[in-house]
Amino acid sequence: MNQNKSKNTLINWELVAVNPNDKNWNWKDLFYFWGCNIQSVIAFSLIASLYLVYELNVFVVLFGSLIASIFVYFFANFIGKPSQKYGLPFPVILRSSLGIKGAKYFALLRGLVGTFMFGIQTYFLSRLFSYLIRISIFSIDSTFLDHDIFLVFILGLNLIDWAAFIFTITLQIFLFSKSHQFNRNIIKLSAITAYLGMLIFFLVVLLYDVKISLAAFTDIFSVSNLFDKSNIAPLVTVAGTIFAYFSVIIVNYGDFSRYVKNEDQLKKGNLSLILNLLIFSFFAVFIVIGADIFLNKNLELMERILTNPTDIVGKIDNTQLTVIVLFFIIFASASTNLIANYIPAQNALLNFIPNKLNLRSSAIIIGSFGFVIGIFWLPLLSQIGILAFIDTLGSFLGPIFGIMIIDYYLIKKTKLYNNEIFSSNTNGLYFYSNGWQLKAIYSLFLGFIFSASTIWNESLMSFYSYSWIIGAFISSLTYYLIASK
Repeated sequence: MNQNKSKNTLINWELVAVNPNDKNWNWKDLFYFWGCNIQSVIAFSLIASLYLVYELNVFVVLFGSLIASIFVYFFANFIGKPSQKYGLPFPVILRSSLGIKGAKYFALLRGLVGTFMFGIQTYFLSRLFSYLIRISIFSIDSTFLDHDIFLVFILGLNLIDWAAFIFTITLQIFLFSKSHQFNRNIIKLSAITAYLGMLIFFLVVLLYDVKISLAAFTDIFSVSNLFDKSNIAPLVTVAGTIFAYFSVIIVNYGDFSRYVKNEDQLKKGNLSLILNLLIFSFFAVFIVIGADIFLNKNLELMERILTNPTDIVGKIDNTQLTVIVLFFIIFASASTNLIANYIPAQNALLNFIPNKLNLRSSAIIIGSFGFVIGIFWLPLLSQIGILAFIDTLGSFLGPIFGIMIIDYYLIKKTKLYNNEIFSSNTNGLYFYSNGWQLKAIYSLFLGFIFSASTIWNESLMSFYSYSWIIGAFISSLTYYLIASK
């Protein structure tokens, strides 16, 4: 959408309050949203791996996951309500808590995390396309890939890999930069398609030997150690791990809840997270167990059980099944990239330079940085520990959440003023001290220190899964004590 020039440098027509006619998301749309958040190769492998680590202990993994999802449910309601009520995205709501300039720079941190992960995710997504290209070429001419040109690698990528990567990033930028309504359709289509793919995969492994597969799956639902005290520590660990997976999306959940019809639909939709987790866990565990029976005819060596769906497909060695599953994985991976990485980066950029950028120009910036990050991921970035740097930036997200919640519910008593939140007047309500809310900034850095210490302090690394909650708690408590006076 093109926008007219404004003397007010804080206004961007993509950031202003949503038109009431566009507030048309209901609980079903949020069901698709949460479905896309969990429908990824990472989530599949994570959940399946947890079951194997804890020796298929359903109580520990399932209840631990449910505990985590309940926390996510409440936190999503807390952070989503102000955006739903006022129709404003995360970076704009943040202005009321951190000040006009504070929100500009600290929202950009979420954007940087999103841009980095967008580039990395695009690289891995392009690998799926390169597999499809290779399979297609091989099915036509099995000798074509033996040509010398395909043995030339630049930055770890050959001709097919480069073509797949350029196609992947171009396609994403083209699709994601259209409109929020188009993105809504992508999310819906992706969630349905991914579940359809999992259902097909499920039926393939089930129908291979129904009796044995069902018997193996039934055996894991043992309640013999249901109330064993030794389950408590693993339960807490699983809950922390699953929460950490979802935590990256919580702080900017307002980017999506702003389109929800009303608070009732918001709460119902967030409850669907729990339903999605149950459905996805069922499919993930059954597919992993069934595939192992399909491949090895036993479940004796659990450390050898494959938990990555692409590895499972590769072992099955069925070209038709491989193509079908890769197709569904592409849908799931692309929608996750849209929700968790692209949209947060887009809104952060629009908020950083609101009077200069629009959907198209911000897409070009994200695509350009994503391109560089993606092509250097294999030869350089993956070798120098760049993920630790990204995690450090992410350590600000929990504290930001804590401050926003305390500020909105306890300090501002759920009242925001749209005119003031887009005002650059030095006497404006949210201009504070030259654009910075110093009490909030102080609380933010204090929480960040505690949160980041779980990454860099070896003695605290065991608390890494809880770093988001630790940072949120420290910052919210500190901010309440100094701002409520």
